Amino acid sequence: MSSNNSKSLIFARAITHNKLERSMKDRETNFSVIADYYKKHYEEVQLFVAKQLKQRGQEAEDIVQNVFLRLMTMGRMITPVTLPCLVYTMVRNLICDDWRHHQCITEYEHYIKGGQDGLDCDPMSVYSAAETLEILERGIARLTEKQRQVYRLHIYKGMKVGEISKALDMRYKSTEHRLGIARREVRAFVKRALA
Repeated sequence: MSSNNSKSLIFARAITHNKLERSMKDRETNFSVIADYYKKHYEEVQLFVAKQLKQRGQEAEDIVQNVFLRLMTMGRMITPVTLPCLVYTMVRNLICDDWRHHQCITEYEHYIKGGQDGLDCDPMSVYSAAETLEILERGIARLTEKQRQVYRLHIYKGMKVGEISKALDMRYKSTEHRLGIARREVRAFVKRALA
């Protein structure tokens, strides 16, 4: 019995070793295929990306570098036949991602610079963070001591009701009730103050 187990164990190790060797050879082959393609077609791919990005050269170079880096870390078998299609598919996807990213930035900048689509842009209607925090603190000051403790732990420390009840040694339901009342009162106060 023992010799059969040791033979099967040796056989399993040999199979695993062969698979590992084949995997390493495939990976080396993949690297050499990718390296050859990189040397021959790097400038061509970069020009394609630059044309699609309307001549943003640095970003084009970054995209091409990302494509080849991803190919090197992909871990899948790559052949000289499939590599060009894979490269251009990855390039196209990264160009789309770059375009979406620039669209988000453009929309955000438009919003920040004042294109807020019909909102009141009067400078007096915009509150600073300090003013908003001051209003919030005045609202919290109107609460009872227990409500203030519960509300501050929830808002500033991000604690959940169960964590607050343990920290303050209170029953869960009373903590939940105090937090609910505190939220309603602070919300109403802030609403009145900002109106």
